[in-house]
Amino acid sequence: MTRETPSSRIADAIRRRISCGELSPGDRVPSTREITREWGVAMATASRALAVLAQEGLVRAVPGVGTVVAPPVSAGRPAPAPGPGALTRERIVRTAVALADAEGLATLTMRRVATELGTSTMALYRHVPGKADLVHLMSEAAFAERPIGSPALNGWRPRLTYAARWLWRMYVRHPWMAQAMAALTRPQAAPHAMRYTEWVLHALTGQGLTPTEMMHIHLTLFGHVQGLAGTLELENRARQDTGMTPEEWMAAQEPRAEEVQAAGSYPTLGSYFQEDGFDLDLDSLFTFGVERILDGVAVLIARNSLTEQGG
Repeated sequence: MTRETPSSRIADAIRRRISCGELSPGDRVPSTREITREWGVAMATASRALAVLAQEGLVRAVPGVGTVVAPPVSAGRPAPAPGPGALTRERIVRTAVALADAEGLATLTMRRVATELGTSTMALYRHVPGKADLVHLMSEAAFAERPIGSPALNGWRPRLTYAARWLWRMYVRHPWMAQAMAALTRPQAAPHAMRYTEWVLHALTGQGLTPTEMMHIHLTLFGHVQGLAGTLELENRARQDTGMTPEEWMAAQEPRAEEVQAAGSYPTLGSYFQEDGFDLDLDSLFTFGVERILDGVAVLIARNSLTEQGG
């Protein structure tokens, strides 16, 4: 008699929800964090349960959404069963990106990727040395996903605005990138990421800036986007844990906030929240920050120009 494991019990419970129609194709199944909370198991056990369902073709990871119920396989067309012979570095990276998009970088392990691919962890090491190397390859794949291109923009400011927005959109698509790219002072040789840097530096050429000033401008813009993007994965995690949107969360906090403000200790802060249209919106914070940084760059360029003329 086969001994039932915690992961198999969880997989059975979710499988029953799918078979009885409680969960339909496209519906999000419990995340690893929700499973750990509901069944009181470790994260690894929760991951194994979802991996079993993925191997059976019952669920699949969807970037930006999570793990959802997979559509039924058409008659006469069995679900593909990937084997070690079909394993490639590109396929490993694609799978890892999809998992990180759906579940976050913290839960990504070589074993989790191997389980999703239906192979052994050791088979992955023949293509990727380890998780650090895998995350580096994932970042490169994200930068190569939609090349920055060469839009017809005149002037350094429109070009830098475009570059910052391009980077922000990439982080929105892949929130885990904020953690993967956090080491600004220890960059790695990465052709696709370096192509972005080259594009930004080229946009600043001919403005009387020193190479050091140009690099500092690039890293200041990059750091602004990086800092805001760090909240994207935290927001995804909070939404999974609480089941509440940011608007619902703010609404739930209003009674306590009003109670604190009623004491009159924070009159200036309270006035902002009473203002119509005030919202903690990441896109507006991103735009405001970029514009103020570029205002400073304009001052620097003008000051350098005056210095050259005076010299």
